[in-house]
Amino acid sequence: MVLLAAAVCTKAGKAIVSRQFVEMTRTRIEGLLAAFPKLMNTGKQHTFVETDSVRYVYQPLEKLYMVLITTKNSNILEDLETLRLFSRVIPEYCRVLEESEISEHCFDLIFAFDEIVALGYRENVNLAQIRTFTEMDSHEEKVFRAVRETQEREAKAEMRRKAKELQQARRDAERSGKKVPAFGGFGNSGMTSISSGSIITDTIMEPEKPKMVAAPARPSGPSKALKLGARGKEVDNFVDKLKSEGETIMPSAGKRGSEASKVLPPPANVEGVHLRVEEKISLTCGRDGGLQNMEVLGMITLRVSDDKSGRIRLMIINNDNKGLQLQTHPNVDKKLFTAESVIGLKNPEKSFPLNNDVGVLKWRLQTTDEALIPLTINCWPSESGTGCDVNIEYELQEENLELNDVVITIPVPSGVGAPVIGDLDGEYKHDSRRNLLEWCLPVIDSNNKSGSLEFSIAGQPNDFFPVNVSFVSKRSYCDIQVAKVTHVDGDNSARFSSETSFVVDKYEIL
Repeated sequence: MVLLAAAVCTKAGKAIVSRQFVEMTRTRIEGLLAAFPKLMNTGKQHTFVETDSVRYVYQPLEKLYMVLITTKNSNILEDLETLRLFSRVIPEYCRVLEESEISEHCFDLIFAFDEIVALGYRENVNLAQIRTFTEMDSHEEKVFRAVRETQEREAKAEMRRKAKELQQARRDAERSGKKVPAFGGFGNSGMTSISSGSIITDTIMEPEKPKMVAAPARPSGPSKALKLGARGKEVDNFVDKLKSEGETIMPSAGKRGSEASKVLPPPANVEGVHLRVEEKISLTCGRDGGLQNMEVLGMITLRVSDDKSGRIRLMIINNDNKGLQLQTHPNVDKKLFTAESVIGLKNPEKSFPLNNDVGVLKWRLQTTDEALIPLTINCWPSESGTGCDVNIEYELQEENLELNDVVITIPVPSGVGAPVIGDLDGEYKHDSRRNLLEWCLPVIDSNNKSGSLEFSIAGQPNDFFPVNVSFVSKRSYCDIQVAKVTHVDGDNSARFSSETSFVVDKYEIL
């Protein structure tokens, strides 16, 4: 078999996307496709037509045609088998078989076509292999990322060890009566920005990542080899040019923020004292019921940008009845917090660091009590004569929560077409390339605490797991809030702003 070209064209012969597998000019392929509709005999069920030089093997795709152009001495049976594979590839990348959708995914289709045919000859591949090849899943890349993450963790551990050494050196200097070096401590006049970022070592908010030390340069001169993960001067110059042209560039954060900062908009008005109450949930349930593990990590982060508000105390309201484990920062007065639920420094004469994110209180909840699940998901696939009927429903158990942008993701079998949707609360999206059905709900609260989705599709019950859930919320799950901020001197109230976020780290039904 010698395959000259594969193309998707309209019924008038206009080429939408075409891939030539042998040397062929654009004029030649456009002329062949333009002549194709004129050669077809109306009313006949043939799937191929021939001219003196080439053979057209085609299959209708609604208003379009999938056309293979081959030599006349090719094997027609192999041609038809290859045509069926080409026709199955197109719905993997295009939701609807229309000209605009084909044009939008033209490069994806060309890459897939190249996996089917090489130099005019059919490759021995199936649809699943084509999907794997085009996704370009690299084991070497995964290994590289794992090594880099290990190096980053080791660098952070070394940074924390150095910070403890600096603190110990400061204490030794105070005991011996020598002049205290200008590092460490709250409110120290000689404190540098690096030491103020390193004094708090047990918080979720991490200091700026240390730069990796490069290996010594070889004496043979500078190397021009590719550096993985390196940000070169060319990138900086390109960003500067975009800024000069008026483009808005989002800066890459030097400090790691929480997941909430990626999905929730920042507050409109930020005062000189700003507080963030952040929670993250990790949950795993069984498909037949039973909570395997649930963990909620929370933290209150303080940022002081007004030097007059450095010596303050935070009044905490803790309405938790779930059995949290609370932990204050080592520099916070634990006795004051235990007795009065007030967060303040052990030394009231010192100030909180200026323009730094300081974690002052964190909490942890780990449980297997099903009554504490905020949002329960029940997925019931049942086999039928034509495949599976799937019924999935949700119910909000924590009625004080308001969940926004909820997406419940259900895997579906590949190569069987789109699911047939029955009853539906909210909206849905079918991603045929990733083989996922996304059930989207803008809000779930006490007025909309339950809902269901029904659909039918070919497959087995195990094909629809694991189910994953994502959402964001501006309300705290553990119900811990900052009620008031006061100055240490005089107990006068201080103006402050706050934001609360509750996000998902992992939420799956296995």
